[in-house]
Amino acid sequence: AYLNKGLSITFVDEREKDPEKQKTVFMYEGGLADYVSYINRDKTPLYENVLMLDGIQDDVRVYLAIQHTDDYAENIFSYVNNIPTAEGGTHEMGFKAGFTRALNDYARKVGALKEKDNNLMGEDYREGITAVLATFVRNPQFEGQTKAKLGNATMRTLVSSIVTEQLAVYLEEHPAVGKLILEKAMMASRAREAARKA
Repeated sequence: AYLNKGLSITFVDEREKDPEKQKTVFMYEGGLADYVSYINRDKTPLYENVLMLDGIQDDVRVYLAIQHTDDYAENIFSYVNNIPTAEGGTHEMGFKAGFTRALNDYARKVGALKEKDNNLMGEDYREGITAVLATFVRNPQFEGQTKAKLGNATMRTLVSSIVTEQLAVYLEEHPAVGKLILEKAMMASRAREAARKA
């Protein structure tokens, strides 16, 4: 129900005698945004609204919901045609590459990174992130019987370009969110550098 916005799934437990308790309906108008809010229910988000991106390219549909929290761990959940890909795959690699590229470009554009500075690493930008990536592909090629990892080579560049393009537009329109993400990433980068030196 989260992965298919507006889809209504009704479970009826006929063993239950009380008609009020028989029926449970799962329906989320916000789709992936509601899913991210649910995952982050016990965390403190850095910004209120879940960042939503979506795009179509070469007959592939990509939906992405992101929200950073004050946590340190990254939580990325990816799906292909509603199948959970616990081990990630090319679509998740594309998301990470596009996300990092868009944020480094933005950091340079707003002057958070100077010309002499190195780009921040992807893990710096993903610290505290909760992200749900849902892709819909005509001919998915999974690695292994459990379908835990997507192998379509084209998905990496395709997802990366959609994420880079869409995120650049989002950050342009929501500079306050961009500032919060950059501040958290800069702190993560400094902590990583201090740990390396120690």
